[in-house]
Amino acid sequence: MNTLRPIAAIALLSLFAVSSAAIGAPSDGATSRPGQDKASAIVQLKGDPLATSAKTKPPQGKKIDFNSATVKSYRANLSALRNDFKAWLRAKAPAAKVTGEFDISLNAVSLSLNGEKLETIAAAPMVQRAEYQGLYYPTADDPDLGLINAIAAWGGRGGAATAGAGVKVAIIDTGIDVTHPCFKDAGYAPQNQLGDGNFTNNKVIAAKVFNNKTPSHGYTAEAIQDHGTHVAGTVACNFETPATVSGVTIPYKVSGVAPRALLGNYNVFPGDVSNARSEDILNAMEAAYADGFDVGNMSLGGGSHGIQDLLTIAVNDLDEANMVFAVAAGNSGPGHFTVESPGSAARALAAGASTVPHFVGVPVTVGGGVFGAASSADFAPVKIDLTAPLGVVTSGTALSFACAALPAGSLTGKIALISRGTCTFSTKIRNAQDAGAVAVLVVNNVAGDPTGMASDGTPNQPTVAAYMVALSDRAALVGSDGKSTTISATAAYFSTSNGDIMAGFSSQGPTDVDFRVKPDVVAPGVNVLSSIPAKFCAAPASPSCWAFFQGTSMATPHLAGSAAVVRQQHPTWSAAAVRSAVVNTADQDVLKTYQTASPQSDVNVIGAGRENLLAAVGARVALDPVSVSFGAVPSGSGQSRSVAVTVTSLGGGGSFSLAVADVTSSGVSFSVSPSTLTLAAGESGTAVVTMNAAKGAALNHHQATLSVSSVLGLEVAHAAVYTLVK
Repeated sequence: MNTLRPIAAIALLSLFAVSSAAIGAPSDGATSRPGQDKASAIVQLKGDPLATSAKTKPPQGKKIDFNSATVKSYRANLSALRNDFKAWLRAKAPAAKVTGEFDISLNAVSLSLNGEKLETIAAAPMVQRAEYQGLYYPTADDPDLGLINAIAAWGGRGGAATAGAGVKVAIIDTGIDVTHPCFKDAGYAPQNQLGDGNFTNNKVIAAKVFNNKTPSHGYTAEAIQDHGTHVAGTVACNFETPATVSGVTIPYKVSGVAPRALLGNYNVFPGDVSNARSEDILNAMEAAYADGFDVGNMSLGGGSHGIQDLLTIAVNDLDEANMVFAVAAGNSGPGHFTVESPGSAARALAAGASTVPHFVGVPVTVGGGVFGAASSADFAPVKIDLTAPLGVVTSGTALSFACAALPAGSLTGKIALISRGTCTFSTKIRNAQDAGAVAVLVVNNVAGDPTGMASDGTPNQPTVAAYMVALSDRAALVGSDGKSTTISATAAYFSTSNGDIMAGFSSQGPTDVDFRVKPDVVAPGVNVLSSIPAKFCAAPASPSCWAFFQGTSMATPHLAGSAAVVRQQHPTWSAAAVRSAVVNTADQDVLKTYQTASPQSDVNVIGAGRENLLAAVGARVALDPVSVSFGAVPSGSGQSRSVAVTVTSLGGGGSFSLAVADVTSSGVSFSVSPSTLTLAAGESGTAVVTMNAAKGAALNHHQATLSVSSVLGLEVAHAAVYTLVK
């Protein structure tokens, strides 16, 4: 019987920050919100400002010369005009008070109206335009939701009140900490609560445990481990829940992908259990289905052997019975044929993982530059700001991995700079410490932001402070050898441009034996911020506890939450249609390789692309299957094979054109027939995709894209097409 495990992070890529429980005064998370302050106004006066006046406008590529006589003279004229307006105010609108004056970008003043009417102000002879002051908010927003266009899919932030409402998502995992603010049930209607009422409320409406040793071990549904609570927060954390990590107030408020969805705690890893048997998971799946849940999330995986196992069959069958299952592809990458079970199921909504462009770390200042460095609970932080020379450790011309002992005293009093790779973090940090380093910076060896480093658990762990820095910072840091370097003791939030980079650990297809494309689609899975149980924080008296995790476990709940939003907006769509909507509308040409951040197009790495929830809720057609595979073809055989794809109109019907564009060929070609399907609303048609492999076709993974377009030529769906020539 298979055993499966929760998939949160691969070795050496564990969580890097766990919050203190204290919540500060967080910034409002709005991007921009409509609104005006009708107690104040901006009044534009007649006459051009310095920036655009013919007298003072600077030459192209230059700036205003505030010291020139002309500028000073014109500025005095503008000041006189403002004084005229102030005199008018005193006579005609005496309660209004000037609160600011402007002459560079606008010739204007700001006013506190104090009861005066805007219309009165606008009537002044020297006024060109008067308007109430607008209200704006910080632009910081949840980067996970931004990447997948979730807020737009809700219909804007105002749509959060209904995003996923009434849809039930089963979290088959390590349990959900119902005391976390993400899962408060204020404002939720009374629900029929199932299972152990100690761990339910009107948002988390079920709490059950599945382990055959439960009677003898006294297991309950309580969230003893952190994984399931993190996953559940990504699916459905209440809208705009304030978060603090390592004493840093996150500059946006956290929301789940489907913040109004209802959750079920189906605990298959109770207590300290680290693996679950197939029967435990199957029991949980069937219980969730019988309990009326619409979507299941399984951020877990195990070995995949052969064409399928019984758990994958169960996933397929429950999809046929109208329950969507989002499943982790696995953390066994990189490399083809690494997808795990049950993510390998043909009808699983299997998730690959990509980066979220943010992290909490500490500033490292050296050579005039400031670099973000990620820490973790496994290695010590600096207690006070640490300043010392940077000691770059090289091996030949390359940055050293420091996997062997370094010369005694070679790093005495220095902050060591070494490279990730080859050996464990514990080994390399210990070697730097033994050579006298007072702290260690480890340069990442993959693209993207730095992440936390996990210890290897062996005795004699290093005690010096250790942090990871980004690969993109390597050249600048190596060039700063010997320069004074300061590692700050005060953590900060870093927002970066490192989104949509594939995680190196993300499992890849094709599947065994039948060579199907997996994962189906990619979602954010690196540096994902979400909820964890309070006991994992420094101040466990508060339930507000947060952490950054990485793994395909973290990508999966983005898909489960997305399925909930699609199902809430389209309750009549089948599970297969919901799954297709999420997969076949994904964004192409946005994902990048983990090695160099160059474009990644391999369908067995990215599936259909990175999900786009806005496109999913607007899907026009559903495809079944969601990808087309012709299996493996012997190079010398010269075969032709065909696969039928069912195309179902999800909207008002219409005519759709179909085409296959080759990405790779070299002796293999693909085609589709017919080239046009005309479908009424809800009607299905069949398209036949054909692969022709010439004798002697190149040994390779061959792929293409099946595109479905509207009569206007706009693509409404696409699917990966694949075959392997062996």
